[in-house]
Amino acid sequence: MKPQLNIIIGSTRPGRVGPVFGKWMEAFARQHGKFEPVLTDIHAFQLPVLDEPHHPRLGNYQNDHTKAWSKAIDAADAFVFVAPEYNYFVAPAIVNAIDYLAREWKYKPAGILSYGGLSGGLRAAQALKPLLTSVGVMPLSEGVALPMHQTLLDKEGGFTASDMVAASAKTMLDELSRWSEALKGLRAPASS
Repeated sequence: MKPQLNIIIGSTRPGRVGPVFGKWMEAFARQHGKFEPVLTDIHAFQLPVLDEPHHPRLGNYQNDHTKAWSKAIDAADAFVFVAPEYNYFVAPAIVNAIDYLAREWKYKPAGILSYGGLSGGLRAAQALKPLLTSVGVMPLSEGVALPMHQTLLDKEGGFTASDMVAASAKTMLDELSRWSEALKGLRAPASS
């Protein structure tokens, strides 16, 4: 059984293009062959600003949206965050979604596909990494950046990756596979 790769679409705003890049990454990861990719759209979980009464480390979730989010993240062995850059920072929906959970994130690697203006979302990617480490995720240095992302969309709103983007995605997925395997023993449930 292949390890599960959750491709997390991090934008929730109307008119977002994150799903276009997320779907491309899902298809690319499936073709890559080392993971079972699962598209995980934060928007679908309808997470309000953190509304759990107990600290996430306790796992004592009260709300159905948190329980569903927990189940989706817990099932993953690795992540790719599809992260837009807003105001030179990571999207608030991503920050909020990470803050909801604790143990579900631990000992899993993450790559970042960032998009934005001239920087390709790299400032968002760099801002996201310390948050990921604080919940026990190993963020990779390898990633995919899509500068001036609007110019990369075709007339139908689709996306065809350049050779450079595809090469970056392959490198990131190769590293995610290595790290996922290396951290597997740490993710294993403790025996009683």
